[in-house]
Amino acid sequence: MEAQLLGSQIRNRRESLELKQEDLAEMAGVSIKSLHLVESGQGNPSLETLNKIMGVLGLEFFIDIKKPG
Repeated sequence: MEAQLLGSQIRNRRESLELKQEDLAEMAGVSIKSLHLVESGQGNPSLETLNKIMGVLGLEFFIDIKKPG
């Protein structure tokens, strides 16, 4: 579920900036296929890939690690 939420947020931000997938992929230095998979919530991108995409979009992400129990 988180992957789909993240993907939709990336897609919404890209669209609000009026960028095509091709443009964002080129600017971030990732393949169009990788970007499509991220936006659809189907991919398993590395943190490096996410950082590149989100950096171009002016977004940040953080990881909330909770201790078990």
